[in-house]
Amino acid sequence: MALPDVVSHEQWLRARTELLAQEKKLTRLRDRLVADRRRLPMERIDKDYRFIGPDGERSLEDLFDGRRQLIVCHFMFDPDWEDGCASCTAGADEMSSGHLEHLHARDTTLAYVSRAPYEKLARYRAQRGWTFPWYSSHGSEFNFDFAVTLDESVTPPTYNYKGADALRAMGFEPSGEFPGRSSFLRTADGIFHTYSVYARGAESIGGSYYLLDETALGRQEAWEEPKGRVQSARAARPDFAS
Repeated sequence: MALPDVVSHEQWLRARTELLAQEKKLTRLRDRLVADRRRLPMERIDKDYRFIGPDGERSLEDLFDGRRQLIVCHFMFDPDWEDGCASCTAGADEMSSGHLEHLHARDTTLAYVSRAPYEKLARYRAQRGWTFPWYSSHGSEFNFDFAVTLDESVTPPTYNYKGADALRAMGFEPSGEFPGRSSFLRTADGIFHTYSVYARGAESIGGSYYLLDETALGRQEAWEEPKGRVQSARAARPDFAS
């Protein structure tokens, strides 16, 4: 197993200080990126999307729960499945009440939406002990319109802003359920879609990955560099099953 080199404190401090300069560059770059994200234009939501929750049918505006912003986590749960996606489950396990309360303090609601019927979502939510709001989009076009359910018989599939041909060229079959996250803003003029992120862009929802990124062994997945840090590297599936 290839572990980090053992050095003196002075050598370690010098290497750490050099890395700190790169980290500061990344922080400033991220600040600029986030500012550019806030400058993105937005698009009006004209469709009357309907969802099912514990209190019956709800509109998209209802999901805001009276707040100005809404973050929707697109949780992979096909109507034919009995359990939710393992990777989505791992991320949802880390969605604490503290996360939700902090978002509420900034006038923002976070909710999960899946295509499975609400009865399945409610059972799985109770089984996992989750407290966040979770709604079913079953029977609506919501998942298809936000490119997290791909079905060529419904609409031309795209994922992470790539069309079907580009996805297939990458060895990626554009069919089925996929993860993502979408943000919405509510004003006196209506509801607007401001941002959506997919694939690895959505991995920040939990936090375990970013804590592991600070450790010598990292995420312990096969794609990471340097190689050989762990005896049995895992696949790049954030289900934390083992």
